Amino acid sequence: MSESHAGHMHGTDAQEGATAGWMTAAKMIQDASPITVPEGASAMTIHVEWEPGDPGTPPHRHSGPAFGYVIEGAVRFELEGEPERVVEAGGTFWEPGGDVIHYQDGNALTDARTRFVVTMLCAPGKPMLELVDEEELAKRVHLRAPRPTA
Repeated sequence: MSESHAGHMHGTDAQEGATAGWMTAAKMIQDASPITVPEGASAMTIHVEWEPGDPGTPPHRHSGPAFGYVIEGAVRFELEGEPERVVEAGGTFWEPGGDVIHYQDGNALTDARTRFVVTMLCAPGKPMLELVDEEELAKRVHLRAPRPTA
């Protein structure tokens, strides 16, 4: 929590002494901007658990931004226009939603399970997740970051 946010919550000196622990109990782990929230959006938080080596969800997109936290293991994460990366336990990821394709969210480990939570903001009347077909992937191949070489 930033000092400016904490500063708005101060009470009397007696109250502050009794509750000072709350100011150190919270630790910011992700700060994403700019974000666009679809008007009338709803929020959904899900828990995902991938077995060792699971490739995850096929290429897809979300109607609004999504914010994730890796609880255990490591997520292979790739958004359109960004290089593939691995997010390890304790790490965060986010995506803006909308038209951007999310190529990978699978388990980067072949010998252990991976678990993460994601909070997604969904535009009204739109699905939380929409798979992208091969035809669209082919049309947008120029937008995908170069693939790692083995």
